[in-house]
Amino acid sequence: MLKIKRVPTVVSNFQKDEAEDGARSGGGCGRNCLQKCCIQGAKLPLYAFKRVKEVVGEKGLLAVDDEEAPVAFLDSLLLGEWEDRVQRGLFRYDVTACETKVIPGEYGFIAQLNEGRHLKKRPTEFRVDKVLQPFDESKFNFTKVGQEEVLFQFEASDDNEVQFFPNAPVDVENSPSVVAINVSPIEYGHVLLIPRILECLPQRIDRESFLLALHMAAEAGNPYFRLGYNSLGAFATINHLHFQAYYLAVPFPIEKAPTRKKITTLNGGVKISDLLNYPVRGLVFEGGNSLEDLSNAVSDSSICLQGNNIPYNVLISDSGKRIFLLPQCYAEKQALGERKEDYQEASEGNAWRLLAEVSLSEERFEEVKALIFEAISCADDRSGSTAENLLEEPDENPQSHEVANDALNKGSHRGMVPGKQECLVQH
Repeated sequence: MLKIKRVPTVVSNFQKDEAEDGARSGGGCGRNCLQKCCIQGAKLPLYAFKRVKEVVGEKGLLAVDDEEAPVAFLDSLLLGEWEDRVQRGLFRYDVTACETKVIPGEYGFIAQLNEGRHLKKRPTEFRVDKVLQPFDESKFNFTKVGQEEVLFQFEASDDNEVQFFPNAPVDVENSPSVVAINVSPIEYGHVLLIPRILECLPQRIDRESFLLALHMAAEAGNPYFRLGYNSLGAFATINHLHFQAYYLAVPFPIEKAPTRKKITTLNGGVKISDLLNYPVRGLVFEGGNSLEDLSNAVSDSSICLQGNNIPYNVLISDSGKRIFLLPQCYAEKQALGERKEDYQEASEGNAWRLLAEVSLSEERFEEVKALIFEAISCADDRSGSTAENLLEEPDENPQSHEVANDALNKGSHRGMVPGKQECLVQH
């Protein structure tokens, strides 16, 4: 039987031996970390992005005003820096060597035997039945990672032009957002986006942080690149605000699922649809007159779920144009098991049943949707707009899905090993 062994994973080299840190003394803590002991006077690369104004085009791509976007500089920068960390030996294993296979069936679920990711397990450091919990500086957090694990700072440009500074001072007072490697990767190019890292925010979405994640997806401009978010109780293992991101050269199974199109359309142009024929019930957000319209709709929905203690996952797809929101049951109901047997016995039926275990019942999902739509409507009312409710027949072959799959199938990305997926949002 296919199973998930729910254990916290090591995302930083300084997470696994944190207990030894107190014995170190001298210049800083000796780890060249991002805390006060080491951060003063530090310099890190800085990528300053141009704010995306509009979501346009029938092919599901985000446009930056009317100008042609730069040639995937962020994409090249991220992968180049990630490869550099590979050469420097900062990862705990070679993820490209992990055994992998596409499970036969309609959806093409992907199984990966990644035993290295679960070595040297650490105990869970927070409650698994509460989505919102206060930040605890005594627990592992991303300010404790080494500066060599940070690829670059990621901030909006002051003059609204894309710029890159290879050696920029860290503005401690304004708490930069950073992109860092995940030393226990589940796929090629696996990184963490950590908004306003020095503010030590707990794992909870807000409007500003989610808009930053959408800007990263749009700026990368690569259909193979997705970002995801896991709340506490839904596979997150560190209570410090972060998004996961990595490359996969094939469509995620959830990206192939049909939707009931346009059950609700907001005045800002954002369309919300039901996900159909998939083991986990969820909503799909797309469109919008601006990137901020789309971001606000998803972040307001996430804030609603957080406030009602409902765990959830988010997947940002199609270079930031399609976003999946998946409220779920608490992940501790997942069974424990041996990973080798799980991999050998993987089947579409087993994968489907595993995912369905965390899905809300149909009745509960309708209740949660009502909460979400009420929250969004209230936000729209405050901004002077209204929501239009539309119920339509299921669209089994929506254009957005075809376009996404066409883009994904046009070719392989440099250096990518297709087909590995363990658990970004486990979908």
